[in-house]
Amino acid sequence: MVTDTERYQRILDRDVRYNGRFLTGVLTTGIYCLPSCPARKPKLENVRFFADEAAARAAGLRPCLRCRPDLFYRGQGSDEAIYEGLQTRLLADCSEVADLAALARLAGVSRTKLGTLCREHGHTSPAALLRHARQLATLRHLQASDTAIADIAYAVGYRSEATFHRQFLAEQGMTPGCYRSMLAGSSFTLRLPQAYRSAEVLAYLGRDPDGPAERRSGNHLCKALLVQGQAIRLSLTLAPGQAHCEVASEQRLVPATMAAAHLAALRCLGLWRPQEETLSDPLALQLQASQPGLVFPLSASVWEALVWAIVGQQVNLTFAGQLRRQVILLAGADAGEGMQAHPSPAAVAALDPALLCERKFSRSKASYLVDTARHLVEHGIDIEQLPYQSAPAALRRLTALRGIGPWTAQYTLLRGAGFADCVPVGDAGLVAALQRQFALPQRPDAAQTQALMACYAPHRSLATARLWASLKPLASEEAA
Repeated sequence: MVTDTERYQRILDRDVRYNGRFLTGVLTTGIYCLPSCPARKPKLENVRFFADEAAARAAGLRPCLRCRPDLFYRGQGSDEAIYEGLQTRLLADCSEVADLAALARLAGVSRTKLGTLCREHGHTSPAALLRHARQLATLRHLQASDTAIADIAYAVGYRSEATFHRQFLAEQGMTPGCYRSMLAGSSFTLRLPQAYRSAEVLAYLGRDPDGPAERRSGNHLCKALLVQGQAIRLSLTLAPGQAHCEVASEQRLVPATMAAAHLAALRCLGLWRPQEETLSDPLALQLQASQPGLVFPLSASVWEALVWAIVGQQVNLTFAGQLRRQVILLAGADAGEGMQAHPSPAAVAALDPALLCERKFSRSKASYLVDTARHLVEHGIDIEQLPYQSAPAALRRLTALRGIGPWTAQYTLLRGAGFADCVPVGDAGLVAALQRQFALPQRPDAAQTQALMACYAPHRSLATARLWASLKPLASEEAA
């Protein structure tokens, strides 16, 4: 029989082999940990050992946010738990994370391991992860107080005001001062990258020309959105180098609404969390050179992307648009001017699937959509947090839902969560582009698609966008 002294030695050794065999309860802090937890070790007299989570929770302890034993006992791998634990702590407070070495210490891993975690689970780099956390903290400060901008920069972890302003402009499309002014107004202007391909972005955003949530005319698009519980109309007018954005609503605009509208505009215009294009494979460089100025627009929200993916399963874009239109007409929110905003998960969860069947939905597709919405509502899941989860874990969680297969999940991660290394295997546009790119005698199957896309890792989302754009005339995804 293993003694407490022997168990204590295992936690001093951070022995991963004993994860799942017992838990360490730290009585002074009120948490319980895995034996491999990277946190500083407590004294033996302050420790109590438990056989499982139920016993630890019964003693009034809560899971450690560093080693995430709660995720481990749900079947999540230790690397997933470390990455998601790091995200949780970083998003809560990044002010003490001065550099990448400090970020690695916060995760309890080496710098090399941190890079691997970020690449495999976040599809990003440690520097980009830290930069985005600082940006989110900056936005919270700007929304909540009138603190001097320079003081905010240092409060969120920046050491240089010049770096702070440069990164803020690159990530938010405007200066911090303009962002603060925007919160009290009804319009804002975003900077667009050089050679920005406005026509293709507008074509994507307005791909359902008869939809009640979007209206496009020339270089202008108006999109109805539900943000912070308020239906708004977000008007985007694109010109060389800039996008002018106006927000209108039947209700009074408040700072939280303007902040949400700004985020939606960044997502829709392909400006959210910009990724450096560092593809090095010759084929990738060829695609890059052939598609200069290409960006990757996202759906306005993760939920909207998931709905598009479900209604678009195994149908063409036109029919998918018709189905999505019915969902918006049945459950959308009135945004004024004859427009309706995309419905929330709660509104879709309240629908009777039979009503969708009366409007050209198959029984299975109606059930998949409504059941997914009900699952999110009943379990209190905020689908908009998907970008901050481990990508493999998010994929597993999505495909665990009835009716959501690999294509639907990958499309949601790609167009909704903005993960940078996704491959929507089975997408008609992608396989057609691969057939053309590699001069194949026939369209590749799933295994061949994965193999052909491997050379573009870890930037396969961008490579997918370039392959879609390579089709002439421009081809859309299967139903995206």
